[in-house]
Amino acid sequence: MGNSLKKGFHAGFQTTWTLGKVIFPITLLVSVLQYTPVLDWLAVLIAPLMGVFGLSGEAAIPLVIGNFLNLYAGIGAILSLELTVKEVFILAVMLSFSHNLLIESSVAAKVGLKMWIILLVRIGLAFISAIVVNLVWHGGSETAQYGFVNNTQAEPNGWLEIILLAIQKAGLGVIQLALIVIPLMIAIQFLKDLGMLNVFTKWMAPVTRMLGMKENTSMTLVAGLTIGLAYGAGVMIQAVKEDNVSRRDLTLAFIFLVACHAVVEDTLIFIPLGIPVLPLLIIRLSVAILLTITIGAIWRKAEAVPSRKEATYEN
Repeated sequence: MGNSLKKGFHAGFQTTWTLGKVIFPITLLVSVLQYTPVLDWLAVLIAPLMGVFGLSGEAAIPLVIGNFLNLYAGIGAILSLELTVKEVFILAVMLSFSHNLLIESSVAAKVGLKMWIILLVRIGLAFISAIVVNLVWHGGSETAQYGFVNNTQAEPNGWLEIILLAIQKAGLGVIQLALIVIPLMIAIQFLKDLGMLNVFTKWMAPVTRMLGMKENTSMTLVAGLTIGLAYGAGVMIQAVKEDNVSRRDLTLAFIFLVACHAVVEDTLIFIPLGIPVLPLLIIRLSVAILLTITIGAIWRKAEAVPSRKEATYEN
């Protein structure tokens, strides 16, 4: 038992250190940018494109803030605007696929996936889903009625307070990461040593096979689905080291998770916006499953072509 605790703690600490070196500087930078005109300038820049997604120009503000910061910041920005139910739902769909881009994409890249793939999938899904919802849904023209949400936050006074607040946020981000990842790694180590992980992997086998992956990706998928991409990356890094997860399976797992991660939290936090959250969850899950199965099938066919060519050449 003592050995399991030691190994789990060591793995958790190493993972926290690896991801913390990404999360701390990016959180620090974005937290400072939040109090500069940069994000507002970006919102003004993309405002003319909003009509393509069925959104008004001012909807660019929560879209930019949500992508640079996180879902909570994006939702806070939505609450400050008077939008229709349809606009709020489209924003919710877009932000579900594409939020906290800098941190989550950098963490995913740390695991080994190419940054451009992550960004292409997340931004592409956000754009395509918004266009489809806008074309298919002809209702929701009434003004959105927001639930009770406390969105008050004291503004820092001067650059010193801004920088101190940014350091505090960045530090708390790493501490939160450690509080999640280290106990998780210890629990997984105990499950491995007790042989329970093999049982869980076999139970998840039908799901992973359906998505075109091997059984050993099960912990990666569950971690990402439940605790999110940034925190779940800790499990993914360990899985690559210890479970011999292939580059192909890791890529497919990440494609699934960038489309659909932290499904419970990321769905429930949209309830105060007064929109139907069940369709939001169904859209995320359906898109993630279809996209992963499709890419997996294309990948298998592409890998089979050289094999057939080699067999023909030998004959």
